[in-house]
Amino acid sequence: MESERFFCYSCSIETFVRRGRVMERTILHLDMDAFFASVEQRDAPELRGKPVIIGGSADSRGVVSTCSYEARKFGVRSAMPTAQAKRLCPDGIFLFPNMKKYSLVSRQMFSILERYTPLIEGLSVDEAFLDVTGSRKLFGDGVTIAKRLKREIREELGLTASVGVAYNKFLAKLGSDLEKPDGLVVLTPDNVAARIHHLPITRLWGVGAKSSEQLLRLGLKTIGDVAHMDLKRMRIHLGDFADHLYLLANGIDDRPVETEREAKSVGHETTFAEDVRDTAFLEATLLGQAEKVARRLRRAGMEGRTVTLKLRYAPFRTITRSHTLPLPTNLEIVIYDTVKSLLAKCALTAQDAIRLIGVSVSGLGKEGEAAVHTQQLSLFEEAAPLAAPDPRQQELTRAADKLRDKFGEKILTRARLIKRDD
Repeated sequence: MESERFFCYSCSIETFVRRGRVMERTILHLDMDAFFASVEQRDAPELRGKPVIIGGSADSRGVVSTCSYEARKFGVRSAMPTAQAKRLCPDGIFLFPNMKKYSLVSRQMFSILERYTPLIEGLSVDEAFLDVTGSRKLFGDGVTIAKRLKREIREELGLTASVGVAYNKFLAKLGSDLEKPDGLVVLTPDNVAARIHHLPITRLWGVGAKSSEQLLRLGLKTIGDVAHMDLKRMRIHLGDFADHLYLLANGIDDRPVETEREAKSVGHETTFAEDVRDTAFLEATLLGQAEKVARRLRRAGMEGRTVTLKLRYAPFRTITRSHTLPLPTNLEIVIYDTVKSLLAKCALTAQDAIRLIGVSVSGLGKEGEAAVHTQQLSLFEEAAPLAAPDPRQQELTRAADKLRDKFGEKILTRARLIKRDD
């Protein structure tokens, strides 16, 4: 059992460290500094040194995606409503995100990382874990590799990155955030207590707003408090979560760098500039979103079985409704028909103002796998086989994909979507 494994480790942490298991690996966590804002400042010299806020217009319903360090001095933070950011930073320069440009720079950044190790776990477009244990003989120790990465990113991309170097993922990620921007922090068994034990408990993975309140009531304010807590007593209050916190606080994290992380769902959502009460407009929005989701699924060679509708009403009340299909799909018409039906079941009235709407598909698998499985079952089952997708629709979709791949996404547009301001 997992809890028994934790109990064994937590009761013999000093032995665990002395055996050298924590020293076997060299893990880096690289995080680009204020990535989106830094790219904009790089490309527009007049923005350098100024508070740049990425997230759309200050008058919109958007949220801050990221902001420059100049804007952070005013208290602006990621995920903050842009209207609030405007109040905190009246002279802030608000820009809409340019995801196409950021994605290109992200690919360039990852290509630099790949020079040093194939063991890369991308967490987002601008951060990743690297296991460079096997690269040390070729390129030097972790610090040397980190310095080379930072230099090459600065020289080739004109950007800065912060890197944490440690013997596990938790400490590497924690280290990359300690001395931003352009930081390089090395955490070892000899200095980890001095570097992290004074930090608040919220820096431990898994500790959010609610759990931090509970820990504070138990007298645990810092990582050091957790590292020295009475584990048996804490298990009474926290269960297995106590073991998890205790191990992290003592610098123990055995998780490997995962080079392939399967997506659990593919989705798309839209926050409206003004509350929407028009059901026909919501349906048209869903159609556009279904197309985007289906296209992403096909590009990845995936299909999904569960379609989910997400609605956020004007008072910020959010609901989700899901339906599981008999066969997985990556066709927009199937996704749209399903999510449209889910919207109808919500029975919206003229008084219902919608702030956000979204579509996602989960229960993912490789394209075509389910069809083979269904055919095999039909050899032994007397029940009627499930209806297969219309081959004409599949052929039409493949033809449309080829056109978009060659001429761009806007080469084909459904008539219903032409008048929509997306």
